Amino acid sequence: MLGLLALGLVLGVGFGAVPVSPAEVLRALAGLEANPIVTELRLPRVLGAMLVGAALGLSGAAFQGLFRNPLADPYLMGSAAGAAFGVTLAVSLAGGLSGAFAQGAVFEALPVSATLFGFLGALLAVAVTLLLSGGASRTHDLILAGVVVGSVLVSLTSYLMLMDADRVRAVFAYTLGNLAFLGWAGVRSVGFYLLLALPLVWAFGRTLNALSLGEETARSLGLPLGRLKLFLIAVVTLLTAAAVAQAGIIGFVGLVAPHILRRLAGGDYRYLLPASALGGAVLMVYADLLARLLIAPAELPVGMVTTLLGGPFFLYLLWRERGRA
Repeated sequence: MLGLLALGLVLGVGFGAVPVSPAEVLRALAGLEANPIVTELRLPRVLGAMLVGAALGLSGAAFQGLFRNPLADPYLMGSAAGAAFGVTLAVSLAGGLSGAFAQGAVFEALPVSATLFGFLGALLAVAVTLLLSGGASRTHDLILAGVVVGSVLVSLTSYLMLMDADRVRAVFAYTLGNLAFLGWAGVRSVGFYLLLALPLVWAFGRTLNALSLGEETARSLGLPLGRLKLFLIAVVTLLTAAAVAQAGIIGFVGLVAPHILRRLAGGDYRYLLPASALGGAVLMVYADLLARLLIAPAELPVGMVTTLLGGPFFLYLLWRERGRA
């Protein structure tokens, strides 16, 4: 996977409206020659794709272990819908706020501060989900509350789009998942939260292994499951919110990567968690490459590509689970 990731870095930086040869890419990455197309435009996008994919892969593996559900993904508790609502609200309000709010637009109509609104929206959605479910210990209620909160926030987002279609047009591309305008600031933001979350989540490997045997077994080992679940949900939500706030809603990466890596690395979460992060990075890099190549010189939203790839995989999982039942 490290080899695939390195190859994806070279290919992702090289392909585009202006092609750059692998030799030129390597010289630019090594600092032997100046190439703004490589270092300022494409490199942050490819690195951002890796980091967002790693964040979603790690979050998906953690949630699947936490809820003991192979179909769980990072957006289970409404974080994606909350982030989309936050960004839509930020863009809708931009005309009535101070000029400082709209400085440094990512999209022409999307202010940088909107990523903060997306982050806060994701956190608020998860907080409401926890409140409605009665806490992190009630797993089934938690999943149901997440579905309800997500549905309500999607409706509110659609309402804002209909009320202010011109101003929030850019949000439509965001909701489909878009890496086109991910710059160095976004790379640093997602990288910071990933470096913060990875060791914290990895430390829960033994806890998730115990949970896979059942909650009663985990409690018999003396684990304070309520507090541990709440802490892990908080960490994973922060990581997911950081990824969604920068790149939009990119589906199925957090679902597919842990399943593929579970077959390769086994079910021990001490190994599965970092492996899923690496697998998510690989999937995202090549999905972004496909998004740029399929209809070149235009490009598809990367979230559309991951959905087209992940949808059949999800249906296969449902079929397999039904067969086992």
